[in-house]
Amino acid sequence: MDSPGQDGQQVVWTVVTTGIGPLLLAATGDGLVNVVFHAAGAARDRALERLAARLGTEPVEAPGSPLLAEAIRQVEAYFAGGRRDFDLPLDWSLISGFNRQVLRELAAGVPFGQVVGYGDLAGRVGRPDAAQAVGTAMGANPLPVVVPCHRVVESDGGIGGFGGGVDTKRRLLALEGVLPEPLF
Repeated sequence: MDSPGQDGQQVVWTVVTTGIGPLLLAATGDGLVNVVFHAAGAARDRALERLAARLGTEPVEAPGSPLLAEAIRQVEAYFAGGRRDFDLPLDWSLISGFNRQVLRELAAGVPFGQVVGYGDLAGRVGRPDAAQAVGTAMGANPLPVVVPCHRVVESDGGIGGFGGGVDTKRRLLALEGVLPEPLF
C-alpha cells in the first residue's frame, strides 16, 4: 500500500542479507531512517508496524527504490570488507534530544576499527556524568551499523550490551578488526 504519512512522505523498505543476518533498511525522502537486526518473519513484521506507527504511514516494500539503492550498496560493501565508512543521508526523525546528540557525535567521532567507552562518549557531548544515559541512547539507536553503536564499550574492557545481541556486536567488532573473529 502506497500511503504517504502525515507530511506526505513515503517510507520504503527492503531486507538485505548480511554476515550478521537479515537487516531491514527503511528510507524516506530525507534519507535512511531505520535499520533493524534479525529482520525475518514476525520480527520484521513487528518492526514495520512500529515504523508505521512512529512515522504515520505504511512502509512500502521497494527493494529497487532509488531511496534505498545507495544504502543497500554501502551496507553490502561494508559487510564484504570493502567499506569502512557510511556516507548516506540520514533521516533522524525517529530520535531527538540527548539521544540524537550522542548518536550524531558517535557517527562523526568514532571511526571504523575504534571503540569508545560510554563515559567517554558522554564527556564528548558535555555530560561526563551521563554514561548510563549514553547506554540508553545506544539502545534507542534507530540506525545501528550505519550509526555504529557497536563501537561503544564498557570502560573496564567489557563489551557492553547491544540491541542486536552481544554475538552480533562481537561479529561487527571482529569485522572491524577490534576483536578476533569468533571461532563458531
